[in-house]
Amino acid sequence: MRGLLAAWCLCAALALGSGYPLIKSSPNDTGSNFFQDPHHNTGIAERCADRGFDAITLDDKGVMYFFRDEFVWKGYRGPAELINNTWPEVEPPIDAAFRIHHKNNPEAHERMFLFKGDQTWAYRENQLEPGYPKPIGEEFPGVPTHLDSVAACPAGECRADSVLFFKGDAVYTYDLSQPSALKVRHWPSVQNCTAAVRWLEKHYCFQGVNFTRFNPVTGDVHRGYPLDSRDYFISCPGRGHGHDTRKNATLMSIKDRCSNRSFEAFTSDDSGRIYGFRGGWYFRIDSKRDGWHAWPLISTWKELTGIVDAAFNWENKMYFIQGSQVTIFRSDQLYTLVQGYPRPLQEELGVQQVDAAFTCPHSSDVYIIKGNTLSLVDLKQTPRVPGKEHTIIHRHVDSAMCNSQGVHVFEGAWFYLYKDVNELLQAQRPPQPRSITAEFMDCIQ
Repeated sequence: MRGLLAAWCLCAALALGSGYPLIKSSPNDTGSNFFQDPHHNTGIAERCADRGFDAITLDDKGVMYFFRDEFVWKGYRGPAELINNTWPEVEPPIDAAFRIHHKNNPEAHERMFLFKGDQTWAYRENQLEPGYPKPIGEEFPGVPTHLDSVAACPAGECRADSVLFFKGDAVYTYDLSQPSALKVRHWPSVQNCTAAVRWLEKHYCFQGVNFTRFNPVTGDVHRGYPLDSRDYFISCPGRGHGHDTRKNATLMSIKDRCSNRSFEAFTSDDSGRIYGFRGGWYFRIDSKRDGWHAWPLISTWKELTGIVDAAFNWENKMYFIQGSQVTIFRSDQLYTLVQGYPRPLQEELGVQQVDAAFTCPHSSDVYIIKGNTLSLVDLKQTPRVPGKEHTIIHRHVDSAMCNSQGVHVFEGAWFYLYKDVNELLQAQRPPQPRSITAEFMDCIQ
């Protein structure tokens, strides 16, 4: 996805109330100009008004759009533009907008929908799709007209690929695989959403200028909300939330994806999500199109804090190793903590400490790296006992990960790619080192 325009990134303070975003508003942008006030842009006063927005969505390239009246602001710093300049088929203002997630229907997947009154328009790359506009009731049977806001809810976050429609105090959950199974909920803390958006597996309800992060299944609101969108979602002169972070050079280095600081762990789960862990924070690496961001662990795994020494996945469960403890979360249930954890690592895997651990797709074998040795533990065994230790050519490994590309061994700012575990074990010399920041974090070298 290199070279694509990506959405600006929210601050980790959406979960904790501190931090700063990394902006990617042009190809290969590192986000280094975030703290420059965009005085050259027009429409700043209107963008930062107390009124909030009529609709917020990401397009199929990951750019976030903010709609109000006849105007749209594109990206974190975008100037005011007339809606009709991009979408001439729609008479502004619009009621709602969202980007659909519907992998079982590739023709519809990642279309951007605009809503007004009883009609909806579908766009791909801002080009109107054939057959639109359509009545909302024809595209989404049972869903009311004159909506307040709309947001996607993919499988794993909801039970199946779904859409959340907001109107007044009601939330309509529309299952794209079972359109007749429309559920209506009333969540006291999530109602009258003037705009809504789903971004990097997190759901936000905007009530005027303020916003709240909520659970799309239960309606529960995360602690620390509401917050003011002008401190997080849009660039407004004299506002912001990153000043304390900028004073902390170590934290800045941890959260700067291009800093070449080593990662303590990398892993990918069964749905293809890839994570890099560093200093109690993580990056979601496979979603670079939607922007770059360092998040605190508790924003996704609310019971998890501190440094992650190693992480791996097996059977829709993510294992986190921290010192002599292991904690397990269900990756197919919004990372719900498995009851009874954390537990001692010795009881779980038969080892006392690890430098790195990884599983390969469709395998129950977890490979444990300590120093320059590698051993195997079969997760289907009871009790779990590590097998024979084998020497590898790497003296110290920060992390390791196995996916469809092969086995990645991470050391400092570099990684080494092997075809499989056997090639790693048989190697007499390491392959050509490759840059983590260039190939995983899309940074300019």
